[in-house]
Amino acid sequence: MTGNMAGALCYLFGFITGILFLVLAPYNQDRNIRFHAFQSIFLNIAWIALWIVVSIVTLAFSFIPFLGVFVAWVLRFTIGFGGFIVWLYMMFKTYNGEKIVLPVIGPMAEKQAGV
Repeated sequence: MTGNMAGALCYLFGFITGILFLVLAPYNQDRNIRFHAFQSIFLNIAWIALWIVVSIVTLAFSFIPFLGVFVAWVLRFTIGFGGFIVWLYMMFKTYNGEKIVLPVIGPMAEKQAGV
């Protein structure tokens, strides 16, 4: 498997495939694959944390009859669809050999990967 394919597969199932590529022998030696594995893990954790925050905010808005339901729907749709687009974008760009360093989590992934 090529490095681009392995890097893109790091994003496929979030932190599960990220951890898998950090453990598998031939791939954990490549710094580029390690970077994408760590960035995938950090991206997935950030997405889950954001989803928890949005769930708490939408719970607070649920006490407002119509506006609360609308705000909750818009927030959940925006986070869900936005996360899906970022996930596809990262897999596509990584497969094409481009290294995208995401804000905040990208430098952390570079530091962990030793890039």
